[in-house]
Amino acid sequence: MLTYSLDPQASTALYDQLYRAIREDILAGRLTANSRLPSKRSLAQHLKISVVTVETAYGQLIAEGYVYAREKSGYFVSPVDRPGIRPALPAPSLPEETKENWILDLRANRMDPSCFPFSVWSKITRNVLSRQDVSLLEPVPYNGIYELRRALSDYLHRFRGIDVDPGQIVIGAGTEYLYSLLIQLLGRDKRYGVENPGYPKIRRIYNANGVDNVGISLDEEGISIPALRSSGAQILHLSPSHHFPTGIVTPIGRRQELLHWAQERPDRYIIEDDYDSEFRFTGKPIPTMQSIDHGHRVVYINSFSKTIAPSIRISYLILPPLLAERFHREFSFYSCTVSSFEQYTLADFISGGYFERHISRMKKLYRERRNAIIQAILESPLAPYVTILEKDAGLHFLLQLSLDVPEETVRAACKQRGFRLGFLSDYTDGSMTAAPNTLVINYSGIDPEQFRRVLEHLTETRNLKMEDGKLLLK
Repeated sequence: MLTYSLDPQASTALYDQLYRAIREDILAGRLTANSRLPSKRSLAQHLKISVVTVETAYGQLIAEGYVYAREKSGYFVSPVDRPGIRPALPAPSLPEETKENWILDLRANRMDPSCFPFSVWSKITRNVLSRQDVSLLEPVPYNGIYELRRALSDYLHRFRGIDVDPGQIVIGAGTEYLYSLLIQLLGRDKRYGVENPGYPKIRRIYNANGVDNVGISLDEEGISIPALRSSGAQILHLSPSHHFPTGIVTPIGRRQELLHWAQERPDRYIIEDDYDSEFRFTGKPIPTMQSIDHGHRVVYINSFSKTIAPSIRISYLILPPLLAERFHREFSFYSCTVSSFEQYTLADFISGGYFERHISRMKKLYRERRNAIIQAILESPLAPYVTILEKDAGLHFLLQLSLDVPEETVRAACKQRGFRLGFLSDYTDGSMTAAPNTLVINYSGIDPEQFRRVLEHLTETRNLKMEDGKLLLK
């Protein structure tokens, strides 16, 4: 008779304990193939458990093929290969994701979490839950719910001069996901041109998708037309309203040249990445290339990671009419990657005017923060040795340091004090050289008072040198 120690106080159910014990005996060879198991009643009496418990354990063993039943004969052990002793595989050598505790991180362009409109957002979410009811559980259209696409269409018309039908808009969870969709739509066989210097993640995404891509140099007006023509690119990815990291705003003449380039061949398109265009501090926002594109060659992309919060993983595409039709025809089998609940909430946030008011508040906050940081620079001992390059827009600017100290020495010295710096050279692909000691100051999430400490330390670096990997006074 099978005898097992079953614990009725354990977190695992009795039937599961019995099932596992019998299975282990079968795999270990202690119960041989075609040997008969005790009847349900006799085993239940022997182990002082219910017949239902034994029946459930036997049923699981039968379902997995360890046991078979013969009518009026009972339960028998199935022929099962006994597993040999397998060598233990080494644990994968994967680095744990660690969060570095920088005193101040000038490279990360984080939003200020204290500015998130929690009260408004929570009010809208409650309203959505009470109003939508069953519709929140229904499948989401491949390109996103109509209410959000309609709200975006109205907002873009009023504030960005974009006339777009909601059917041209595609909602997705983050720009990285939408880049991947665009690669499938525009073709993996194309050569993609990216700005050099530029946002490095874009190039990494193209590389990860196996797409041929090339860095295209900039001049004072943005993408260089001669460099573009000699690159062989068919798809151009750029940020004309406020380039990262140089801050260049592409003027109308250059934009028209880029549109003429795209219209010269039917396989050419421009991806206009408008990631922080809302934060322009003087005058109106720069009109998009999409709004002056009469040849339907511009794909517009934007997100809410800079305007609301990075965790709001909602981005959107605006496709030219023919591409929108092709996307519907060939890729509508994809499911939308943003939940309907989040989409209805954002739709109400936009259509109710809350988004516009939020942007106004954030522009005021960031303008004051930028001015305070620039004032701190101008009041510091470092002032005679710096040049500030900024265009009254975006959430970063460049700070050129006139120091007779190598860039890596400055970086290492600040790292020792817990300050993380980002240099313009970090955003080039190696085919071009950036002006040395040019800092990219991402100021949206930093405290101006803490920034003064960085300035003090940068002043001290004028008297440092690097020797055998160590920082020494000159």
